[in-house]
Amino acid sequence: MTTRDDQQRYHLPAGRAASGPYALDVRPGTAGWDRSSLRVLELGPGGVHTLETGDSEWIVLPLSGGCTVQTAGVDFELLGREDVFSAVSDFAYLPRDTRAQIASGAGGRFALAGAKCERRLPARYGPAPEVPVELRGAGTCSRQVNNFAAADTFACDRLIAVEVLTPGGNWSSYPPHKHDEHLPGVECELEEIYYFEVEDDGLGYHRVSPSRADGTDVLAEVATGDAVLIPDGWHGPSIAPPGRTLYYLNVMAGPGEERAWLIRDHPDHRWIRDTWSGLPVDPRLPLYGPPPGTTGRTTPPQDPEATR
Repeated sequence: MTTRDDQQRYHLPAGRAASGPYALDVRPGTAGWDRSSLRVLELGPGGVHTLETGDSEWIVLPLSGGCTVQTAGVDFELLGREDVFSAVSDFAYLPRDTRAQIASGAGGRFALAGAKCERRLPARYGPAPEVPVELRGAGTCSRQVNNFAAADTFACDRLIAVEVLTPGGNWSSYPPHKHDEHLPGVECELEEIYYFEVEDDGLGYHRVSPSRADGTDVLAEVATGDAVLIPDGWHGPSIAPPGRTLYYLNVMAGPGEERAWLIRDHPDHRWIRDTWSGLPVDPRLPLYGPPPGTTGRTTPPQDPEATR
């Protein structure tokens, strides 16, 4: 049974965690953990915002619209996209201990995914054509993962971030999995934020169940702009309603020296993987891929341990 305290603390309906120019503002201090951050910046036409990166590295990822990111004498022109259901986006990486200006001529919404870090890496541009688009699962557990800042695709110090698109009626983040313990080669400790959007103002569902005594226990009905914080626990499934695609942005960081995404499946649900053998990937996928003729790639599900 979920607890009211966990629902209030870890499920953030749209607007509850708004602050200033941010429609969503999750920081380590407010989340009650050490590293992971996520802000959703809304800019009107001609809008300009200054970001002090402080002790964290950040990625500026357009959710809708495009922008210019200026930092330390370098300008990045982000073409962005119409919305998260239409295309892969380009992005910009910002190092710690710097100041950046984000400006949008036409306006838009921009995710600022951050992680407290130690190393100061160079500012960089991430082209949309180079984002690996991966298909995971099979049948009604099929989903699309845009690995723009996965641990093995884009260099960061601590930050890991990916986008997941689940076609209507499908389940993703399934079987439920966790990453709240440090077990070398098996599981790594990561604080995680799920930020949701649902196509055409639909509703989805997300579950977090305890992995320990008094662990996190949440069952959330999620809509566009909602977030769920996951300090610990088995998380999944994320359920897309029939006829509406479910999108979520995952932002993760942890204390381990190795930047890696190592997970363990819930033992009561791992059997579902065996049912995928021989099943085709949902024919609706990919919903979109890298632009034709580019260096990006769309891959079929290859890793049987992939859960996201």
